[in-house]
Amino acid sequence: MRKLAPGLLAVSALVASLLSSPAAHAAGPSAAQLLAKLTSCQQISNGKYRTDSETAATVPVCGKNGAVWYKADLDVDCDGQRTTRCNEDTDPWFQPDTAFHDSAGRPLVADKLPYVVVPSPSSTWDYRKFGIQGGGVVAVIHNNRVDYAVVGDTGPTAIIGEASYASAVNLGINPDPENGGSDGPVHYLYFKSSKVSPIEDHGKATSQGEALAQKFLNEN
Repeated sequence: MRKLAPGLLAVSALVASLLSSPAAHAAGPSAAQLLAKLTSCQQISNGKYRTDSETAATVPVCGKNGAVWYKADLDVDCDGQRTTRCNEDTDPWFQPDTAFHDSAGRPLVADKLPYVVVPSPSSTWDYRKFGIQGGGVVAVIHNNRVDYAVVGDTGPTAIIGEASYASAVNLGINPDPENGGSDGPVHYLYFKSSKVSPIEDHGKATSQGEALAQKFLNEN
């Protein structure tokens, strides 16, 4: 993840606590229930991913019945439509587009919509061959919280572990795109053949995610 400057640690913790909101929903499985099913990895990727460009490749993509998952860090993605929180001034890596667009054909809004960034297809792993698609439902699990997000963007072919500003907020993680994020562990659980339409409807992502998470528990 992108490292915090020492002087920003206390401020960042305060910002995260102020911005965070509970992401666990009573209608769906708890973080502990889901994590209990993610204790061992049946590797489906041909190799492993780095969590950052300077780290070793240690993260495999794993398979389960009806799902794929991995355990990584969380870098904050602010790409998509420009907002006061996500733009070239707040994020040195800002890009004004996302791989998948909303129902009006526009890039997604990173500080409003919880979404994850899946590695672009490569010889290591091609998400498209495993029932994963834009708008697919993902349970993102961190620190006893579950946030149901959608597949909203694609990233580097060798790096894994990234989610939107809004997803970071929901998980109680500092959402600053330059100095925020988390070293983890953050678990990303993708439900195969799922899709939220319209992609920007987080309520639908949550309701579908809760049902899919319960189905996942029943089948694994």
